[in-house]
Amino acid sequence: MEFFGNLHNCESSEQLKREVENDLSDAIQHGMLVSILARRLAIELDKSREFCNDMAVAGLLHDIGKMKLSRYLYWRREDALDDEEMKYVRMHPTLSYEVLRTHGYSKRILDAIYYHHENFDGSGYPKNIKEYSIPEGARILRVCDVFAALISNRSYRSAFDVDTAMELMIEEVKNFDMKIFLAFQRMVNADDFINVVYASFLEKDEEISNSIRKYLDSIDEIK
Repeated sequence: MEFFGNLHNCESSEQLKREVENDLSDAIQHGMLVSILARRLAIELDKSREFCNDMAVAGLLHDIGKMKLSRYLYWRREDALDDEEMKYVRMHPTLSYEVLRTHGYSKRILDAIYYHHENFDGSGYPKNIKEYSIPEGARILRVCDVFAALISNRSYRSAFDVDTAMELMIEEVKNFDMKIFLAFQRMVNADDFINVVYASFLEKDEEISNSIRKYLDSIDEIK
């Protein structure tokens, strides 16, 4: 796949290539973690098999739009972005939706991805909608995405442990649907949480495996 055809400075091109490849690796790892969490959370909420699988797919794909931004922001730490750069970062749900909408994904999956940065109190983006105007799938992804980010290493900080991550999320609980957040707490506090999460990784059925392949195909469009 070719991300770099318009760059003329060889050294800059190689550096950007390395950074975008790192971004791709990070995006896949983050997407897989959110996918697993979202599927398990949907099970905890007693959703149908179809809904649970849709959440797994949406979790995997939710940040694919960020790949369109890598070449512009690759040298910047997320905590050092200025207001103008943050406007670009906040485009990624829309970019994800635009990349995926021609690939046959369901409305539930696309809506979950498009609205996954909306906050329950209306302070999110891209549409500043709130409460139950936010699709349920997006409310699930919101919780899982934040948790997955907190327990992962970033260039500007080390990963938080699970307990600290949950404490930080409680401080920002206004952002989450309380019913979904409480279900997530139950899931995380279960004795078998880690084993269940790893088991989920192995339980993915062919529909989800096909979505992973479609994910990789979608990357070809991000040039």
